[in-house]
Amino acid sequence: MTLSRTRSIGVDPAFRVERELLCDLHLVRATSDEFFAREHPLAHFHEPVIDLAFIDGMHLSEYVLRDFVNTERYTHAASVIVVDDMLPRSVAEADRDRSRPRSGPAWAGDVYKLAEALRELRPDLVCLEVDTAPTGTVVVLLPDPASTVLLAAYDELVESFVVPDPQPVPDEILSRSRALDPEKLLAAPIWDELRRLRALEDSQARPEVAALLGTAGLTSV
Repeated sequence: MTLSRTRSIGVDPAFRVERELLCDLHLVRATSDEFFAREHPLAHFHEPVIDLAFIDGMHLSEYVLRDFVNTERYTHAASVIVVDDMLPRSVAEADRDRSRPRSGPAWAGDVYKLAEALRELRPDLVCLEVDTAPTGTVVVLLPDPASTVLLAAYDELVESFVVPDPQPVPDEILSRSRALDPEKLLAAPIWDELRRLRALEDSQARPEVAALLGTAGLTSV
């Protein structure tokens, strides 16, 4: 929130403001489930559409799945969804139980499972792992607010997600072999064009966003 210079919403059941905020900010002291259950959760915005979402919640896969599903309902083809803590560096960092001993202070939890679910069930999305410190992020492009695929699969996914520690973390997650350099991603020639395409109707913007990402070589791995 300290970097935002536009109308923003922050949702956290126990937020603390420790730095100066320089944007038109609506802070909501609630869980994300409670926030999205409101009749008009995005009433602070001029229109109920999210341009950029940053999901950083409970560090548990079932929660991040719900957060993603709820967020996507309010997106546009040119929206960007960023999910934090997606690349644990060790099996211990991926534990569901935060109290289990680890070699360092970072805890990612098992939210990395979201990316695999998106690749399997939502090939229409562009899902990019990014090598950010300390525990990685995933940037999701080309969201579809009309999709109900993940919601329909929610119970089955959660049953597969919630397993005892230690988690069987894939090698490509731990090694970050698919992860992009964050500076190179920020330098990709797409961001100004995404802002322009945001002004179009979703149906008009969708094929243009797909073409833009393809030209830039940004595809799910």
